[in-house]
Amino acid sequence: MNANKALWEKGDFTRIAAAMRESGDELVESLGIGPGMDVLDLGCGDGTTALPAAQRGARVLGVDIAANLVAAGNARASAAGLQNLRFQEGDASDLADLGDENFDLVVSIFGAMFAPRPFDVANEMVRVTRKGGRIVMGNWIPGDPTLIALVLKTSAAYTPPPPEGFVSPVTWGVEANVRERFGAAGIPEYGIVCSRETYVFRHSGPPSELLQTFKQFYGPTMNAFEAASNDGRAQDLEAELNELFESHNRAGPKATDIPATYLKVVVSKP
Repeated sequence: MNANKALWEKGDFTRIAAAMRESGDELVESLGIGPGMDVLDLGCGDGTTALPAAQRGARVLGVDIAANLVAAGNARASAAGLQNLRFQEGDASDLADLGDENFDLVVSIFGAMFAPRPFDVANEMVRVTRKGGRIVMGNWIPGDPTLIALVLKTSAAYTPPPPEGFVSPVTWGVEANVRERFGAAGIPEYGIVCSRETYVFRHSGPPSELLQTFKQFYGPTMNAFEAASNDGRAQDLEAELNELFESHNRAGPKATDIPATYLKVVVSKP
């Protein structure tokens, strides 16, 4: 099986996404999405940004590599009565099922960054975007001192080294890499704008509950706990992550409000 597909089908990202809904809606609101627009949400999960985009009247296609998340997204669209929203399986590195210049806006928030072959990912996003359209990415930043970058860094420290040729997803959080990849896909320097923005994970219970959700349902941390258990280090990993979640929480002990910085990339296709 495709290793990326296996990673994201291993857990249940819908459980993580529950803590991301509010920030997802806020992000979509900032993009000026409205009726008449064709939107592709790439690496969409169960629709944290696809669903609010459709609620604003756009025709939205969500594409994700994980079959379970595609099914969850279609169930959410049906429950919401959104006939202008559908989900299908696909690989951000190879969107062979999608024609050239089909979308006014391509969105990928913490999604396509995890796909292999980043230059292919950039090329595919540019290919399916109409002239005058936009691509908007949200990418976690390597070395950033906020939640998800630190979760990924900590998890990696307990996980066996990746295979030769592996390109870390967080390289998408480096502006120079973003410019190189989209430049190779034909986007001029002036058409790429990067900024640091904040996403907030919110949960009605304490941070320890959100950590347990990551432990049980988020592919990268699931893999880290499996490897740590084999090495007798699972308690060490849990202690590190618990300290991380607790120390970054801005709410009281009975609720969770944890900010995470990401690189927002806006690409304009000439």
